[in-house]
Amino acid sequence: MTQRLLLNDAAPNAAKGLYATSAYLAQCSLPKTLVDLVYLRVSQLNGCAYCIDMHARDLLALGMAMDKLLLVPVWREALPLFDARERAALQWAESLTAVAQTQAPDADYAAVAAVFGEREIGELTLAVSLMNAFNRIGVGLRMVPKAVAQAVGAVSA
Repeated sequence: MTQRLLLNDAAPNAAKGLYATSAYLAQCSLPKTLVDLVYLRVSQLNGCAYCIDMHARDLLALGMAMDKLLLVPVWREALPLFDARERAALQWAESLTAVAQTQAPDADYAAVAAVFGEREIGELTLAVSLMNAFNRIGVGLRMVPKAVAQAVGAVSA
């Protein structure tokens, strides 16, 4: 995998806007583990290796158990590992990521509204939207995951 270009070099002001939104979400009312869990799931759905690598590492650093991390793609089959807020957030993330197919159904919104306040729903929706944007950048520009860069470095050394 060869990175096509660096967004920071090609469009620095646009990149700054995305990073400002990311900085806001890092300090928002939602727990960081929940935001990173959503980032990971959206990235899995979009097949963004760079973001999967980054957010899996972030969740491990925040103390998420490996068993739970490994079961994020099949969270519905591992419900006891995910609390009500995580389940609602994961469903909302999946619904919004596939919005062309799902149209964000009322049932998914009702599930989110049952466990999150309006501000939290807004922030959660922003987190899903931002990660979808970052995934399109990561996949489209072929951003190299840390694990791949490390493996290539070890091979060429």
